[in-house]
Amino acid sequence: MARDLLLCFPDEADFGHRLAHSAGMAVAVVERHPFPDGEIKLRLPAALPARVVILRSLHQPNDKLIELLLTARTARLLGARHVALVAPYLAYMRQDIAFQPGEAISQRIVGQFIAELFDTVITIDPHLHRIKTLDEAVPVECAVVLSAAPLLAGFVAGHRTNPVLIGPDEESAQWIELAATRHGFDHAVCQKTRQGDHQVTVSLPPLAVTDRHVVLLDDIASTGHTAAQTARLLLAAGAASVDVAVTHALFAGNALVVMRDAGVQNIWSTDCVQHISNALSVVPLISQTLQKLVCDSPSPPENQKSNTPAIAPK
Repeated sequence: MARDLLLCFPDEADFGHRLAHSAGMAVAVVERHPFPDGEIKLRLPAALPARVVILRSLHQPNDKLIELLLTARTARLLGARHVALVAPYLAYMRQDIAFQPGEAISQRIVGQFIAELFDTVITIDPHLHRIKTLDEAVPVECAVVLSAAPLLAGFVAGHRTNPVLIGPDEESAQWIELAATRHGFDHAVCQKTRQGDHQVTVSLPPLAVTDRHVVLLDDIASTGHTAAQTARLLLAAGAASVDVAVTHALFAGNALVVMRDAGVQNIWSTDCVQHISNALSVVPLISQTLQKLVCDSPSPPENQKSNTPAIAPK
């Protein structure tokens, strides 16, 4: 019986090889050839096993969504009967409501697009604000959400003594509570009002931070302006230091400079998104889930419909 296969792309080959090795899977890198007009040609192994996992973290997502379309469809033509997506970062989850008439609700549209391609989706700390479960946004039979908050909390515990965890807004409360509970950290969340992509107003919670080491913890950091403004307020309130710890280091433009200039000392992230701030890996977390959900489950039968999962739904 052929081993389950993990397909990855050249820019994520290191992550893909580490994940495949940890999960006991074979691995292959999808050949990607760009054309001058912006189109791409992909090449997969000529024959595939019944179960295939495609790894693609979806930061800078637009070209990658086309890659997923081509790869998933081709995988089924080449013999795959169960196709899973591992997307450590899942894009377009923040656009979950139309604030103005005519706006596209991208979470719903992209979620449906992904659901039509895959039987299983595994992701880490998706930004689900107005819905409770991932399958409401990505309606696959098996939608798995993992959290890096405990990993980040453990890392923080090894680098700061008796820290305070602060979330930048109410939406971060779920990650703050999950991270703080395991180690008994003091924690609270700020109130944030956003006026645009780069303009935010932050109010600190009623928690004393004088002479305390504060860590700002969240699922995503993009422009860095929220973290920067919060850091300035915390340092003005007497904090001994302010660090930033995030699952997804999007860090667009000069985000690192913005945070450093505000007094942030350390910037730590997971490798869900490749970045120089990566301080810990989610490979073991994903590997455990792959072994349980995919590798240890029975092979899908020959006559199974291609859009039906071969593993037990959540």
